[in-house]
Amino acid sequence: MSAVTTAFAKAAAEDRAALVGYLPAGFPSVGGAVEAARAMAAAGADVIEVGLPYSDPLMDGPVIAEAVHRALASGTKPADVLRTVEAVTAAGVPALVMTYWNPVEAYGVAAFARDLAAAGGSGLITPDLPPEEAAEWLAVAEACDLDRVFLVAPSSTDQRIAAVAGACRGFVYAASLMGITGTRDAVSDDAAALVARVRRHTQLPVAVGIGVSSGAQAAQVAAFADGVIVGSAFVRRLLGAPDSAAAARAAAELASELAAGVRRKAEP
Repeated sequence: MSAVTTAFAKAAAEDRAALVGYLPAGFPSVGGAVEAARAMAAAGADVIEVGLPYSDPLMDGPVIAEAVHRALASGTKPADVLRTVEAVTAAGVPALVMTYWNPVEAYGVAAFARDLAAAGGSGLITPDLPPEEAAEWLAVAEACDLDRVFLVAPSSTDQRIAAVAGACRGFVYAASLMGITGTRDAVSDDAAALVARVRRHTQLPVAVGIGVSSGAQAAQVAAFADGVIVGSAFVRRLLGAPDSAAAARAAAELASELAAGVRRKAEP
């Protein structure tokens, strides 16, 4: 099993959902992102998504887009992303890279997979790459023993869900609502139904993302999903921090709240 699969299995054995936290590499700095990611893991995050900053982040809401812009403006490169992955995994936490496909193609698919594996990374989450166009990535990922995580949405047909789930390894990413990333006041009513639909087509864990920002919401999602993915809420905390040390403390505080939430598992 991959490190990500092991993390989900450990959470399931503890009768809870896994907590997956996201931060873009290079924000507030390369070192600051590593410090924050380690703090998240120490406070209860089971898996860390390391975002690869990209200039045209179509799915990202204003909070993540601002952090990505700052990371790019400071000169963050794919090599910095890989260094971040290496530092996070060295701390004993599985790391996946969340990336749009263009930067991977520009780097070279085989080269990126090779370097990601060498850094200890577990695989990629590719929000804009459909499985039908992923033949090269699927072959390279298999050769490098890397997870490949694709997304489904409430609008996905059962046929589409089956195809996406069949191409995944690690877990299936269930986007709880249509639209860009960002925190929400309430979890989408479509999320539980989407998870149930995905489970009809796969035995992989199903993790829900987009919108979770509090321990109460994490508990709500943990009642019906195998994993709870949180991104914008972490990034918002970092945006409001005056320095890297404060950013790490803020990330740890939120991770602790969310980790308590996934263990609480509110009634769905």
